[in-house]
Amino acid sequence: MDIKLDSITKIFQAKDKAETVAVKDLDIVIPSGKLVGLLGPSGCGKSTTLYMIAGLLEPNEGRIYFGDEDVTDMAPEDRGIGLVFQNYALYPHMTVRQNIMFPLENIKVPKPEAMERAQEMANLVGIGELMDRKPKQLSGGQQQRVAIARALVKKPRVLLLDEPLSNLDARLRLQTREEIKRIQRETGITTIFVTHDQEEAMSISDQIVLMELGEEQQIGEPQHVYDFPDNLFVAKFLGTPPINIFNGTVKDGNLFIGDSKVMKVKTKETEVLVGIRPEGFLYVEKGVLDAEVWLVETIGRDTTLIIKDPTHIIEPLVDPEQGDAAEEVVGVKSVLEQKTYKVIVDSQHRIMPGDKVSFDIRPEKLFIFNKETGALI
Repeated sequence: MDIKLDSITKIFQAKDKAETVAVKDLDIVIPSGKLVGLLGPSGCGKSTTLYMIAGLLEPNEGRIYFGDEDVTDMAPEDRGIGLVFQNYALYPHMTVRQNIMFPLENIKVPKPEAMERAQEMANLVGIGELMDRKPKQLSGGQQQRVAIARALVKKPRVLLLDEPLSNLDARLRLQTREEIKRIQRETGITTIFVTHDQEEAMSISDQIVLMELGEEQQIGEPQHVYDFPDNLFVAKFLGTPPINIFNGTVKDGNLFIGDSKVMKVKTKETEVLVGIRPEGFLYVEKGVLDAEVWLVETIGRDTTLIIKDPTHIIEPLVDPEQGDAAEEVVGVKSVLEQKTYKVIVDSQHRIMPGDKVSFDIRPEKLFIFNKETGALI
């Protein structure tokens, strides 16, 4: 069953009558049977969108459809949704079985049938042997599975997940997101997954909807959106390490970064922003960009070079306003005064800090953006 959001807008009004547009004219379709990630930074409107789909918030404008049915004015309990919150919201005095069965008791499902369905869902999410335990006796990942089983036991038309992995440690997040994908595939239920973590969204979603300031920036299969960003925001938000952004100039049919001629282009003469993915640099003896290595980070097969080149880059590697947090990420305080960018090369190259290096650029990893609007050129 498709979910259609038809020009949805949500405006919050403060006590002083000031208005905040949380979602603006959102017009998207969630395909039937797919897992779709609503992705974006904090405050972009993704959770507000989820709560409007759930019926917990009412849109100021627009309509919401489940298939051909208009559910905009329908109560949450009548929409056929299963909702998993960030904090799981389990009843601490109830056993796992009782927590999973609770929604069925509310709709008067006979107890033998409720117990059977609860066990079925518990088996599906991998906690079938824990039915007599209380939530405090479970790990975070197990509690999260209880919440999913409780949401699924009603056999909902739509499963809604609001940042369900944010309370788990890194290894458990990895394991649990794989479980969520498995469960979604086995049930075939249309699922919407809200997260600010790009890795989560890209690893398990069939499609992602990338949002910023309440508006859709791009929608599509994760790898396609990464490979073909529509604008500067999308390019910068997706990718670890993040994309490098340079000042560029198009002149005489050539793209320049600083004084370096990078490649031929068909863009008219103008000042531009040039985005190059870290994996878009090709380490060569003599290439189009020359620079000095500042730091070297080797993990497995890849080596990340932090390159010092103050004449090309328009942004520091980290935001100086982050202060100690930024220093902790990079490990050296002086990075706050440096202009740097990141390059990924194969670890077989023995490159050391202070080395002079040269790169060619992979055209498919380079993007040219309008300097004023951020739109892809």
